[in-house]
Parts: sequence; C-alpha cells; structure tokens
Amino acid sequence: MDIAPVRRWRGYGFIAVAAILVISVLMLLARSVENSAQFSRWQLWILGANIAGVIVLAVLLARKLRQLVRDYRHHVPGSRLTARTVAMFGALVVVPLLVIYLFSLEFLNRGIDSWFRVEIKQGLDEAVVLSRSALDLRMREQARRTEALAASLREYSNAALAAALDAERRTAAARELIAFGPNGEVIAASVDARELLIDPQIPREMLMQVRGNRPYMGLEPLSDGGYLISTAAPIPDFGPETRRRFLVARQLLPRELADLANAVQHAYNNYGVLSYVREPLKYQFRLALTLVLLLAMLSAIYLAIRSAQLLTKPVHDLIQGTRAVGKGDFETRLPLPSRDEMGFLVQSFNDMTKRLRRASEEANRSRQLIELERERLAVILGGLSTGLLVVDTSLRLRIANEAADSILGTELASLIGVELGRVAEAPPRLAEFTSRLRARLTGEAREWQDEFELPPDRVLRVACAPLADAAGEAGYVVVFDDITSLLHAQRDAAWGEVARRLAHEIRNPLTPIQLAAERLGRRLAGKLSGEDAEILDRATRTIVQQVESMKGMVNAFSEYARAPDLKLARVDLNELVAEAVELYRAQESGAALAMQIDARLPPLLGDRGRMRQVLNNLIANGLEAVEGVPRGRVTVQTQMNSGPKGNTAVIMVTDNGHGFRQEMLARVFEPYVTSKPKGTGLGLAIVKKIAEEHGGSIEADNRPEGGAFVRVVLPLTALQEGAQPARDIA
Repeated sequence: MDIAPVRRWRGYGFIAVAAILVISVLMLLARSVENSAQFSRWQLWILGANIAGVIVLAVLLARKLRQLVRDYRHHVPGSRLTARTVAMFGALVVVPLLVIYLFSLEFLNRGIDSWFRVEIKQGLDEAVVLSRSALDLRMREQARRTEALAASLREYSNAALAAALDAERRTAAARELIAFGPNGEVIAASVDARELLIDPQIPREMLMQVRGNRPYMGLEPLSDGGYLISTAAPIPDFGPETRRRFLVARQLLPRELADLANAVQHAYNNYGVLSYVREPLKYQFRLALTLVLLLAMLSAIYLAIRSAQLLTKPVHDLIQGTRAVGKGDFETRLPLPSRDEMGFLVQSFNDMTKRLRRASEEANRSRQLIELERERLAVILGGLSTGLLVVDTSLRLRIANEAADSILGTELASLIGVELGRVAEAPPRLAEFTSRLRARLTGEAREWQDEFELPPDRVLRVACAPLADAAGEAGYVVVFDDITSLLHAQRDAAWGEVARRLAHEIRNPLTPIQLAAERLGRRLAGKLSGEDAEILDRATRTIVQQVESMKGMVNAFSEYARAPDLKLARVDLNELVAEAVELYRAQESGAALAMQIDARLPPLLGDRGRMRQVLNNLIANGLEAVEGVPRGRVTVQTQMNSGPKGNTAVIMVTDNGHGFRQEMLARVFEPYVTSKPKGTGLGLAIVKKIAEEHGGSIEADNRPEGGAFVRVVLPLTALQEGAQPARDIA
C-alpha cells in the first residue's frame, strides 16, 4: 500500500484543523472584547484552543523543518531547491504578516485599556471611602453612648448591675449589654431574648484597650450579610468591689446601611478582578495573533516544500530504489510518474530489478544446496567414532567432529580458525597433541601415520592425508583414534602368555629339586657329624624354602594367566570385608587395621573367592606399605554410590605409608611393577584383572595428607530397601 497520499492528505488535514482552531479563537476573543463579562466564561475555552493550536502548528512546523534540514545535510536530490523555495516564500510572507501583527497588537492594547479608564477607578475608590466613613461615624456614635452608659453604672454594685443593664438595654434598643470583671469574667448581662448572642469570650484587642482606659469599637460581619457594631468602655471605680469593670455593648447595623456597604464593596472587588485579568486578556489576544502569524507562515512554507517535493520526487525515488537494490532488495518497484523521459527511465529501472531478482533466486537455490550438503557432511562426521580434523595450509583448524572433542577431552569449536601453534593455554592433552601434529604437518611428508603418546597415559593412532581442491592443495585431513584400551589389552594378553610360559617352565623342575634336596638331607643326615651336618641341614632347608617361594610365584603367574572362570553368586561385600579384616588382625602385624562399612550396600553378583582374593591382596599391600611407619594405619571402606549409569559398590583401602613413587604411579597395575624387594609385581595386576572380569574399574593414587589409596568400583545388580546409615568399626 502506498502511504504517500495518506501522508500528504494528513498534512493538509493538520493545516485545516489549525485554521479552524485559530478562527474559533478569534471569534471567542471578539465576543470577549465586546462584552468583558463573558471573558471569565470563555477563558478556559480560549486557553484550551490556543494550546491545541500551538501544539498542532509546532508539530507540523518541527517535522517539516527537521525533514528539510536532514535532507539538506544528506544531500538528498531536490533538498537545495526546496530550501531556496522555502526561503523565497518566507521572505515574501513574513514582512507583511509582521506589519499586520504589530498593528493588531497596538489596536488590542488600546481596546482593552479603554475598559479601565481612570474616571471609573476613581469613582469606585471614592464610593468605598464614603461607605467606610459612614460606618465609622455610626461606630463612633455607638462608642459614645457606651461610654456614657458605663459612666452611669458607676454606683451600681455587681449584684445590682443585671437589673440596671436590662433597663438600659430596653432604652437604647441594643442587642447585648454585658459587664465583665477585671479578669474577663461575666458579672452581669442583658440579652435580647430573640437573639441569644452572648459570647463570654472577649477579643484580646478589646481587653487590652479597655484595661488601658481606652474605649473599643469594632464591626463584626454576620452570616446573613449584616453587621454587628461592638463597643466597650471601662466602668469608673466606686468602691473596692467595683474596681476595673468594663461594659460591652453590641448593636445591629441598620439593614439599609449594611446593604449599601456590601454593594459598594462588591462592585469594587469585581473591578479589581477585571483589573487582575487585564494582562492575561492581552496575553490571550497576543497568543491568538501569533497563532495566525504562524499559520500563515507554516502554510507558505508547507506549500513551498510540497511543490519542491513534487518536482524532485521521481529523482528521489530512483535514488532510493538504487540504494535498496544495492542492499539486496530486488523486489523494489517504482511507480511511473508520467510517460515522458523520466517515466522511461523509471521503467528501465523496474526491468533491471526483475532481472536481478531472477539471478538472486538462482544464487539462493545454489546456496541452499551447499548448506544442505554441509549439514549432511556434519551428520556423517558426527556419527564417526574416529576423531577427524581439517587443517588449512596455514595450519589453522577448520573442522572438528564430536569424536575429536571426546578423545581430546575438550571442545574444539572455540578453536576453529586458530593456528595450531597458538594453542598454548589448552589442556595438557590437547596442547601436546597440537604440538606433535604441527611438527608432523610442517615436515616433508604429506601423507603419514604415527602414534602420539599423550599425558598421562593415552596413546592415539594418527593418520594424515593432503586435501586438494580445484586450485591445488587446500590443507590436510587428520584422523585419529584412541588405542589406549587396545594396547592395554594387547599388553595384558602378552603378559598373560609370558606368565603362562613361565609357570609351565618353572613348575616342572621345582618338585624334583625339592624332593632331591629332602632325600639328600635324609640320606646324609646320619653319615655326617658336627659342622658338616649343620651345613648340610642349613643348605637343604634353604633349598626347600626357596623352592616353596618359587612355587608361590609360579602360582601367582598361573593365577594371573588363567582364563576367567567366575562362579557368580550373591556376595555380601560387608561380610567379606569383616572376615578379611579379622583375619589380618589376628596376625598382629603391629599396624592399626580399621574398617568402615556402609550398611546400605546390598549384595552384588560376583565370585566370592575372587572377591576375597581382591581384599586379601589390597589389605596385604596396605600393611606392607605401613611397615616401619610410626602409628601406621590401614582402613578398609565400603560404600554405595548412585550415578547416571546406575548404582555401584566401592571398596577403598587407604594407608598412611609412604605412597607410590611418582615414576611408577602410571604403571602401578602392570605386571611385574613393584617397589618391594621380594614382591612379584602381580598383586595389583591380579586385582585389576578381577575387577575388570566383574565389569568394574580400579584406580590408585597418593593421598594429599600422606599415604595412598586404591579404589575398586563394581556394578550392583540389586539394592536392598530399608538400608541403615554407614558405621565405622575400628
């Protein structure tokens, strides 16, 4: 929908509304000038109309001038011509309008000032003075009568005053006669029964004047518009009981005199109100004339702007359309202004945008196909279990799949676009990998395979191939996989084969050697005497002991090498731990042996004998680790853990010995790795094998406070309800 006509007619509508408002204001002001009494009636309407007119005119003028200035600063075509046209029309209109405006202001001031001539003001002032003089004369007469009455009451005692006041009130036709004591207390009073006006409260000013032996007179307004004359005079002293008395008289002012005084005061007040609004009325007329001036100026400026816009609109539309096409909006269509040369130019522009739109649609379809292929490739890469990286010729990372994040232990999305040599603050595994990879990529070989050893004990098999595009070499594709588990399995199989061969080769000669040594000892025991017999006995016993030791080693080899033959049953780990701890406590090794079992731990499915072997090996290793350590302590602990993969049983053996040496910590579960002079290095290896046979895992490390721990985690097959909290048994 084209909103330009709507805006154009809306602007004309604003001008029409403003003109109607100004004409209405002028009519109201004309009536106010003819009849000043109507000014207060029309004042709010005049003010509201003025404000509305000013707002409408200010909005129109501000919008048009702001648009004109903005177009001029941005070099909009036609803006300079519009500015010159506005300046010309303004010069032609402003001068005559200012002359009319100044003449109207002068006429206005003279017309309103004629309402407030000096003769009227002087007459009202004299009437007010005359009214006040009449009231003062009346009050002075009342004050003289009150003084005379007070003097006549000099000889009356306080008890006789009431009767005297009644007689005097009837004679003087007064409303109230009240006699007060020195402290303002009422001594006697006479009040007209029809007007119970007695008021014991004495004005402070009256009391002060009377105590100073001065008469008092005042005028009190009544609710019905009348006035009450109040006078007071001291009563001369006659004796000790009649000292410092005074008389208060109140007389109603005649109604005719009260109405006359009110009328004069009302006329004077009305004239004062009119005098007060004299300047606001002038201001209202000035504001109305100013609105007329603004309306004329705005109309001229608006018409000048509209005329210039009509002349330059086709050029302006072409420029706007060109900018829209430059921003990628190929749907732009310009209206045909006419069928002249300008119309031909606009039609050519519309034909060009049609062709550009068709070309843009083709480009969008091609881009969507590329995005679809890219998403499909991302799905394929995400489904690979092998890590994949794409590196450009500048060794900047371009693509990394989810398997690469998992193998390297970090998210590589934040490193896309980063050169491999700048990955210095990455985790150790990633930093080592990128360092090794960069070294191979900068070498001479373009296609290679290698194995990277990463801390602490990971091994990756890495392969690289060059990536080429139509322009030549574009980078490298690097694929890698974690073969740590495979190598461990191969190593375990190799060690198992070695153990099996050693057990077979060593076990065969051990029994003949032991039997031969025992037979030799028995045969020669009676033939030798003294030192020779002792040497023979010691030698044969040594041979037998060493053979027994080697048999134990051979049995360990056999145990490690034999295939798993598990006899699965429900095994209570807490019961096995208690039995093993009691067994080793009975041996009195000298170290403290404690256990902490979790009563919530349910039975698990396992081989009872193999589980007992795990506990025996771990406890024996712990006791050997604290030999020679003051206050050595070994703790066996069971615990049930809940995790996202299900519930697990944990066996942990801790000691406060010397811990593992750092160089053997990474290989502690490998066969024949030991720090003991007489150890076989198969204890922890067998424990690891048994744990893996049960689907569990094992870990070992040094404790920060000293010593070491070995933790075995086994899956649970059932849980017991109503479990009890863990308890410690030392």
